[in-house]
Amino acid sequence: MSTSGKQMPLQGVRVIELGGLIAGPYAASLFAQFGADVIKVEAPGDGDPLRTWRKLHNGTSLWWYSISRNKKSVTLNLKTEQGRRIVRALVEKADVVIENFRPGVLEEWGLGWDELSRINPGLVLVRISGYGQNGPYRDRPGFAAIAEAVGGLRYVTGYPDRAPVRVGISLGDTLAALYAVIGALIALHHRNVNGGKGQVVDAALYEAVFAVMESLMPESSRLGFVRERSGASLPGISPSNTYTCGDGSYVVIGGNSDGIFKRLMHAVGRPDLAEDPALTHNDGRAQNNESIDAAISEWTSRHSLDEVVSALERVDVPVGKIYTAADIHGDPHYRARGMIEAAVLPDGESIDVPGIVPRLSETPGRTAWIGPPLGAHAGDVLAGLGFDAGALEALRKERVI
Repeated sequence: MSTSGKQMPLQGVRVIELGGLIAGPYAASLFAQFGADVIKVEAPGDGDPLRTWRKLHNGTSLWWYSISRNKKSVTLNLKTEQGRRIVRALVEKADVVIENFRPGVLEEWGLGWDELSRINPGLVLVRISGYGQNGPYRDRPGFAAIAEAVGGLRYVTGYPDRAPVRVGISLGDTLAALYAVIGALIALHHRNVNGGKGQVVDAALYEAVFAVMESLMPESSRLGFVRERSGASLPGISPSNTYTCGDGSYVVIGGNSDGIFKRLMHAVGRPDLAEDPALTHNDGRAQNNESIDAAISEWTSRHSLDEVVSALERVDVPVGKIYTAADIHGDPHYRARGMIEAAVLPDGESIDVPGIVPRLSETPGRTAWIGPPLGAHAGDVLAGLGFDAGALEALRKERVI
């Protein structure tokens, strides 16, 4: 973890994080990694459910330590008026509020946009939900798995003779978080540079998924074409697939530009395909993808993974093994790029967390501390609002914090 005193690019930006689990917290984590003062508001008692998700160390999620790095944890019972008053006080000095409750919850608590913007006209309110803040589906609960299905991703993922599958992470949440942060930064730029007001950033999980579905909609709209599942290949782009090697391992090969295709075909011993005029461009290769894949598979099946990778790297063909977590951990390129950061858990044990993305040459992000204990910063944050030790004790007795 870095303790450098160099100024951070988002230093001076204050973010209040409400809600829990993945999308909102991931969005706030990106602000925190680049120097924003992120105050995470959690419910007293158990806090964010993410604290106990997946693999635990001494009762705390290892994921928590990564996604909550550089955040300050404050406990507030938002079901109490005193808790809501404290939120309003925090909002007065905030630049961004990030929430991912179901639409309408903040309004029920008197913390909706009308109220918050009255308190702070320059505020940017980031609202992340399954289906957005309006429309016929707004009140439906939304998780990443559902968003990936409704957004079109699930239908095209897997093999055509089997049920659609999901990727092994909550991709809908993280995509929505990325769009939410982009929207917040755009809104801050408009406020700070163009003299604009604060505004709402409405990020829906299903829309974030839909937005990355490439040509899915224009092809359907203009041609009536519905893309189907295609296994490990990339439909309409040839060749790009996963192939089995002679040692039983798998390799991903992308030979889908015209020049790369020729080099690939020569490498696999098929100069006839390299020089076939019908295969010069992608449209012709896409029509003959099955025979091209067969030629590549015949070659990879006679060689080990290392032999395949070495042979194709020598001729500048994109190729790679399919990494496990252990492969990533031991990879020298990840290490050279600083993509694996060493940290220390509260009991002194070591942990590695992902490096910070993107890399900035002059003002890179950094990890100042890993995810904090529940309510660890309540004293400092509330003292900044004028609460003394006696007032804090009273709030604890009233179960407000």
